[in-house]
Amino acid sequence: MNRTEFIFATTAILFVAFVLGWFASWLVYRFTRVTKADIGELDKMAQSLHEAEETRDQAITYMQQREAEMTNQLAQTEAELRAAMDGLRDARHEAEELRTYIENSNQDA
Repeated sequence: MNRTEFIFATTAILFVAFVLGWFASWLVYRFTRVTKADIGELDKMAQSLHEAEETRDQAITYMQQREAEMTNQLAQTEAELRAAMDGLRDARHEAEELRTYIENSNQDA
């Protein structure tokens, strides 16, 4: 192989490498390009996601408030139940004392 053939072979190899590089670049651009319609759709999706996150946060806050209210109401109901049970226990004890007093009074008479 003389000098001229070597230069032509090198030129051909470099040209083929250039064409393959350009073709690969074109394919990457073709598959990865983003159109304005895609950007608009991405903006809509981002807005929808943001609104969904806000709605979720509001729902979580509402549920936490509702849970606190229900816990407070349950505590109040339990306190009322304990007070009612104590009152019933005192009333039964008093009724038993009165029954015993009446029985003792009837026996003495």
